[in-house]
This record gives sequence, C-alpha cells and structure tokens, in this order.
Amino acid sequence: MTRAAVGAAALSLLLGGALTACGSDGGGDPLTGGGGGTDADSITVGSANFPENELLMQMYGQALEDAGVEVEYTPNIGAREVYLEAFEQGSIDLLPEYNGALLAYLVAPDAVPDDVNTSDEVDAALADVLPEGSETLERSTAEDKDTLTVTRETAEEYDLESIADLEPVADQLVLGASPEYENRTEGVPGLRDVYGLEFEEYKPLDSSGPLVKTSLLDGDVDVASVFSTDSSIVENDWVVLDDPENLFAVQNILPLIRSDAVTPEVEEALNAVSAALTTENLTEYLAMVQLDKADPAVVAEQFLTEEGVTG
Repeated sequence: MTRAAVGAAALSLLLGGALTACGSDGGGDPLTGGGGGTDADSITVGSANFPENELLMQMYGQALEDAGVEVEYTPNIGAREVYLEAFEQGSIDLLPEYNGALLAYLVAPDAVPDDVNTSDEVDAALADVLPEGSETLERSTAEDKDTLTVTRETAEEYDLESIADLEPVADQLVLGASPEYENRTEGVPGLRDVYGLEFEEYKPLDSSGPLVKTSLLDGDVDVASVFSTDSSIVENDWVVLDDPENLFAVQNILPLIRSDAVTPEVEEALNAVSAALTTENLTEYLAMVQLDKADPAVVAEQFLTEEGVTG
C-alpha cells in the first residue's frame, strides 16, 4: 500500500467513527464508537505520528483523567493534514499543537504576515483562523521548532552555520523531510523563496522520525528536517543551522480543543500541563521515549507526578 493510501485509509477510519483507542497505560481493548465526545464528561485526545506528540497526548489525557474526565486515546493519526480533518469532523476533541506551525498551515497558501513574530502575535493571529467551534488554551513556554540539521562533518566541509550558508552548495546536497514538507510554506517552498535554496534532490521520508534520522546518519541525505527537541541532535553531535530570516516561526506547544469539550475542570487541567512544560524538561522526558524506548504513557505519568501536575 502506498503512503497516500495508508493516509487515506487512516482518515477514512477516523471519519467513519471507528476509533481505536487505548487507556493511559498504552493498553486496553479497542473501542469502537461514534467519534469524539460531545459532552464535557468524555474527551477523545489524539496525536500526530511522531513520538513527542504522542507523549504530549498522554500528558494531556492523563491530566484530564486525574481531574475526573473520561478520556479515549487515538495516537499516531498521521500528519497535520490528516489529524486536523478528523478534528474538524468531530472524531477528535483535543490535540497537542504548535502555534506557529498551525498558523502557517491554516493561512496557506498565504504566508504568515511579516509582523507576526512573537508568541502573543502568533496566538492572536491564530485565533482568527481556527476551525469553527474550536479554540486554544494557555500555551506553554516549551517550543519544538522545525530545524535544518546537518552532521558535524557536513557543517565543517561546507562551512555551514546558518541556513543562508546553504545557498551556494544546496545544488550539491540532498534534503530529507516529511512528505508534506514538499508543499508547506515552512518547507521546500519557503526555503526556495526566503533563502534561494534549490537542492539536488528532495527525499520524502518522515517527520523527525527514524527514516530521516537514519538517512542523515548513513549519508543518504545531507540536510534533514529534525525537531529542535529531538534527542538525536545531542546524541550524534549534529549541527542545527541558524534561521536568520525566521522562516520557522515560534512553536509554543498548546492544546487545540473543540469548544464544546471545554469545562472549568478541563481548562484547569490542561493549563496546568502547559504551565509545567518547558523546552528543557520536554527534551529530557522525550529522551526517555526516543533513546530509552520507554512507553510514552509511563513517561507522561512520571512527568505529571514529578512536575506537580497530578498527585
């Protein structure tokens, strides 16, 4: 089955109302029902198809469970194009999101205005374009930004410190990122328009996942899109290229939620997670998932306890 067929099948499953869910321990029997919860007592929380987002999904869900809310989990739905469709159709009530990337996606094919740069400016602009019947709650200080990352050897060979330094050598280099990156404003089009980059080849792989990281390690790609909190950067002594033109906007993590799912208890629980999250502690706990292969549900429970979110 092709990647496109897999995504279409996943979307069809979600929008058809047959959601496979699991408990906060990562196990449990599949649940088949009519979609996300429309009353305040039950919330279906989903995630994109990469480890950090699944970890955040577990943090949100377990904090809600601690507040007495019934929660269903739908991890690894797919890329933003897939999970937002499910969200808008009502199969998902709650998602961990990144304010800058979400704004860029929702205003596309237009670019984010030049005067929208700070977290407050991004949130204000985002409020105007959110899907009908949805809202965001308090953002965290934690950011996970897209980066262009190279190996230490590549950085030294081509004297690379910033994305701008790629311009004279990009036609000799292979870029690896997610399939969606090819058409996103904060992707191949933006790199071309903002930095004048025309790579020798673009390889569609995954979102800061094992495919793109293995390809960078093996030399199958020379430049990779890797999330800034990814522990592989430190583990492999990779070089994150500076972004002097701010192509990659601020990326504060925050909950995107259907408005009919918001109650004072829900808001308090999710805001407590946001208040506890920082870039530093997210990177620390994510390393347990990525490097130590710990269960995201177990790591989320440890985070919530150690950071004082739950008792």
